[in-house]
Amino acid sequence: MTMAWLTDYDKYLFHEGRNTRSYTMLGAHLATAGGVAGAWFAVWAPRARAVRVIGSFNNWDGSGHAMVKARDCGVWALFVSGAAAGDLYKYEIVTGSGEVLHKADPYAFAAEVRPNTASKLVSLEGYCWQDDAWREAKAKKSPYNQPMNIYEVDLGSWKRGSDRQKLSYRELALELPQYAASMGYTHIELLPVAEHPFDGSWGYQATGYYAVTSRYGEPEDFMYFVDCCHQQGIGVILDWVPGHFCKDAHGLACFDGTTLYEYSDWRRENRGWGTANFDLSRPEVVSFLISNALFWLEVYHIDGLRIDAVANMLYLNYGRDQGDWEPNCQGGTENLEAVSFLQQLNEAVFANYPAALVIAEDSTAWPLVTQPTYLGGLGFNFKWNMGWMNDMLRYMALDPLHRQHHHNLVTFSFMYAFSENFVLPLSHDEVVHGKKSLLDKMPGDYWQKFANLRAFYAYMMAHPGKKLLFMGGEFGQFIEWNYQDSLDWHLLDYEMHSKLLDYVKALNHFYLEHPALWQNEQDWQGFSWIDCHNSEQSVLVFKRQGKEAGEFIIAVLNFTPVVRQEFRLGVPAARHYVEVFNSDRPVYGGSGQENPGELIPETVTWHGQPNSLLITLPPLAAVYLKPVGASCPEATGGDLEDTGVVAD
Repeated sequence: MTMAWLTDYDKYLFHEGRNTRSYTMLGAHLATAGGVAGAWFAVWAPRARAVRVIGSFNNWDGSGHAMVKARDCGVWALFVSGAAAGDLYKYEIVTGSGEVLHKADPYAFAAEVRPNTASKLVSLEGYCWQDDAWREAKAKKSPYNQPMNIYEVDLGSWKRGSDRQKLSYRELALELPQYAASMGYTHIELLPVAEHPFDGSWGYQATGYYAVTSRYGEPEDFMYFVDCCHQQGIGVILDWVPGHFCKDAHGLACFDGTTLYEYSDWRRENRGWGTANFDLSRPEVVSFLISNALFWLEVYHIDGLRIDAVANMLYLNYGRDQGDWEPNCQGGTENLEAVSFLQQLNEAVFANYPAALVIAEDSTAWPLVTQPTYLGGLGFNFKWNMGWMNDMLRYMALDPLHRQHHHNLVTFSFMYAFSENFVLPLSHDEVVHGKKSLLDKMPGDYWQKFANLRAFYAYMMAHPGKKLLFMGGEFGQFIEWNYQDSLDWHLLDYEMHSKLLDYVKALNHFYLEHPALWQNEQDWQGFSWIDCHNSEQSVLVFKRQGKEAGEFIIAVLNFTPVVRQEFRLGVPAARHYVEVFNSDRPVYGGSGQENPGELIPETVTWHGQPNSLLITLPPLAAVYLKPVGASCPEATGGDLEDTGVVAD
C-alpha cells in the first residue's frame, strides 16, 4: 500500500498548524487504486495502539481492514476496495490502555441521520453551480459600503410541512431565498448546519464539522440551497463554532483514548455548557479548524462565517470562578492561543476569499476586533454590537413614562459606534429562555406593542451598522422561538401582524434604496446629531449622510405615546423637505399622524441649525425626512458640514 497523496509537505504543514486544506489529506475519499474502485481513509490518532475501518462494506468487522500508521505523522491510512458512495463507516480505535472505541470520522463529509452516528462516504464533486454571476459581482464590492440586512434563520423551524415535518434543503430552496429577497434582505444567516446529535443544542454543539447535517438532506441538496440563494441575490452566512464541541462518545472527545482535540487540563473544560474547549495550542487542531472554515467557503460557496462565542475563546476566566482557571504566561486573563488562532484564521480566510464576511460574536470590550492583524487586531471584518442590543432591549421594555430617566440607553451606543465595524443584532438568543419575543417585550396595550416595535425597527435601520433580525421578528411572532415547531405563520391572518410584515418589508427596501443609511458607517462623516438631549420628551433627531453632499436622511424618533403637533426641528440645509417614511401610517397599523406635501423651512435657529421646520411628530413612531429641490429662498444658511449638538 502507498500513501503517495500524504505528501511530506502536507504533513509538515498539518503539524505546523498551517495546512488550510487538511480535509483533502484526511477523511474518506472515493478513489481508484491499481484500477480498483474504492476509498482512501485517513485519520489522525497519534496515541492509538491500532486503528481499523469498520462499515457497511465489511459488515462492521474491521479485522481485515487494519489501517497503517504513517511514519512520524500520527496519521493512519488504508485503501478499502469496493467501498462506495453511500456506505457507512467508523474508525475502530484501540487505545493505549486496550479500550476499543468506535468513532465517527472528524473529517467526514456526511453522516447518518441522528440518533444514528456513523459517518457516510460521499463525493462532494459533480454539482453544477449556477452562481458565477453572483460570485463575480461580490468580488467587485466592498462589504463596508454596501447595504447588509441579515435574516437569521433556523432551518428546522422556519417553516414546517403540512405534517409538521422539517422541510428539506431543496424544499427550503423553493421558498426561503425568494421570501428573503422579496422582503428586502441581503443575506440569510443560518444557525449551525454542521452535524450535531442533539436538536436542543441548535447546532452549537457539533460532532461532524465537515458534514452538513443530514436532517434536511444530502450535501448536494445543501449546495442547491446555497445556489438558489445566490441566484436570488441573497448571500449565505453560517454560524460556526470553533471554540468548543460536545462530548458524545462517537465524536471528537478523547478521540484516540486521550485528550486529542481538547485540553488535558480539567480547568480548561467548558463546564457551563457541558462541552470540551478545543486545544488551540495544538497545531493539528488549528489545521483542522482553519481548514474547516475554508472548506465551507470553497466547497459550499458560503459567503461568510459568524464566529460564535468569541468571548469564551478569548478569556481564560470567562464564566469561571476564582481558582477554576490559571493565568497565562504573562499573568493575564487572555487566552493567548485563541488570539493567535483567530488572527491566523482571519488571515487565511481573507488571503483566499477577500470578499468573505467573518463576523465576531463578542460581548466584551476586547479592542481592535475588526482591525487588521498587522495593526494588532484580531482581523475580523465585522463584530456584533451586543452593547447596543442590550441597551436598546432594556430601553424598549420600559414604560414610556420612565424612558426620560434612561435616555442614555438610547444614545450611549454613539460613544463607540465607530470603534469597530458593527452589526446590530436582534438574534435568536434574545427570544428564548423566558426573555419573551421582541413583540412581547414591548410595553403597553396591543396597539402600543406594535407601535413600539415599529419605532424600534426604524431606529435600528437609521442607526449606523449593518442589521440582523431573527426570523419571526418581521411579522411579530408573539411567543418565544421554539426549535421544535414552525414559526406561527398563521398570525398573518390577523391584521396587525400582516401590517407589521408589510412595514418591515417597506422599511427594508427603503434602507436598500437610500445610500445615506449605509454608505458612510465607518466614521462620523456618515452621522451627526441634531438633538440628542431631549430626554424629557424621549425624542431623538439625527442625520445620516451619504457620499453625495445633498444625499442625507433626517431621522426623528418619538419614544412616547404623545402626539407632538408643531414640533420644531432644526435642519442642516435651507431646502424643502418631504416625509419619505413614517412608521405611523395606517397601512402599517399606525394612527395616521403624517406630514403630507413639502415642508418649508423657516429662518428660525433651532438645534444649532440656522433653519427649522414645524412637523407633526406621531406617537411611538419614527419619521424620516429628505431634502428635495434647490435651496429655499425663504430660508438662509445653506448646507452645514458640521451641525454640532446644541439643546433647544
